[in-house]
Amino acid sequence: MGKTFRSWDPEQRLLLPPGVHEFVPPGHLAHFVRDLVREQLDLSAIVDTYTEERGYPPYDPVMMTALLLYAYAQGIYASRRIARACEERVDFLAVTAMHRPDFRTISDFRQRHLAALQGLFVQVLRLCARAGLVRLGHVALDGTKVKANASKHKAMSYGRMKQAEARLAAEVAGWLAQAAAADTADDAALGEAQRGDELPEWVANKQERLAKIRAAKAALEAEAAPERRDDDGTPPPPAAAAPADKAQRNFTDPERRIMKGPDGFVQVYNAQVAVDAESHVIGAQLLTNAATDSAHFDPLLAQIKANTERQAAEVSADAGYCSEANLQAAQRRHVRAYIATGRQRHGAAGATGTSPRRVGTLVAAMRRRLQRGGWRSRYRLRKGTVEPVFGIIKHARGFRQFLLRGLAQVQGEWGLVCTAYNLQLLAKATA
Repeated sequence: MGKTFRSWDPEQRLLLPPGVHEFVPPGHLAHFVRDLVREQLDLSAIVDTYTEERGYPPYDPVMMTALLLYAYAQGIYASRRIARACEERVDFLAVTAMHRPDFRTISDFRQRHLAALQGLFVQVLRLCARAGLVRLGHVALDGTKVKANASKHKAMSYGRMKQAEARLAAEVAGWLAQAAAADTADDAALGEAQRGDELPEWVANKQERLAKIRAAKAALEAEAAPERRDDDGTPPPPAAAAPADKAQRNFTDPERRIMKGPDGFVQVYNAQVAVDAESHVIGAQLLTNAATDSAHFDPLLAQIKANTERQAAEVSADAGYCSEANLQAAQRRHVRAYIATGRQRHGAAGATGTSPRRVGTLVAAMRRRLQRGGWRSRYRLRKGTVEPVFGIIKHARGFRQFLLRGLAQVQGEWGLVCTAYNLQLLAKATA
């Protein structure tokens, strides 16, 4: 007698279909995110925008919010991939309760409510604090470069703009003259009542490119103009100085900046976080297009206080944050700082070198503090606190490039990424 196997009949129908709670095991992250969004987050900033009673009912905005947060927690960011997951993955169906929004609906929802979605970071952080994850005994600050959604082939230097503007202007003028002559000939041959006056498409495209180049050229000239005012406070007349020929502007995302990274010079944004040393929860986050980190030290400390209603006892940061102004800000906020005053040499106990430009009183005192601490200095906590967070976000979850364009849009996207990261830590802590 042959071996008996369990019945497998793909055509078999279920008499009683399973509920969404049975799609994934109890305690799964999908259940946690769905229930937390439904029961504990205040989504009035999103829900209250739906006031039109006419038309086909839209998807529930609470469900759409839960879907986005769960997708980001799973390392799925593109709207088309999220829509595909809603059709193929049972964990996504457990979040959406069998709804399958298309990619355009997901993209439009994220675009429309990006500011409100970014504001969920503070709500989730306070839930983490309520769960005992935000201790603020020691907080580490750092920044990382994240690629912008812009191609380097869509950038043009100021020198090339000047050459291309003159060349394109001459081409367009010649083509317009040819088009006018052709129109005159058509009028004579076909009659003035017949259509024949439209410009050819290739002329319009060249005109559009010429307009883009002139707008980008004007923007570079505005950035190069010195920011000064007369004695009476009125702005001076436009400066005659022009930007350097090597100055570049990108037509896809003009607000991104070219910064130096491990792979050379790339088009990126600068993402900043402040991370709790005990739980690795992100307590503050911001994103800028400034290459240096120094200017973001005090804003991050201020955001920690605003987000948690408490201030960190200690803070550590690398040499990019070292300045007299930042050390004064730490003193003013009663935060004990451990900030490297120079690059760490291989085999050295800490980053204690001081450049000739960093010989101020507070910088020198910081150097002595790090030297006295040696291997036991609290500065040693910095790398093991903040670097794993960037590793999880960029490598484990694959967020290495922004999908949106423009500084305001990218700031909202970074807020969503940090919120999803904290959500997973909260789920583990409450499991």
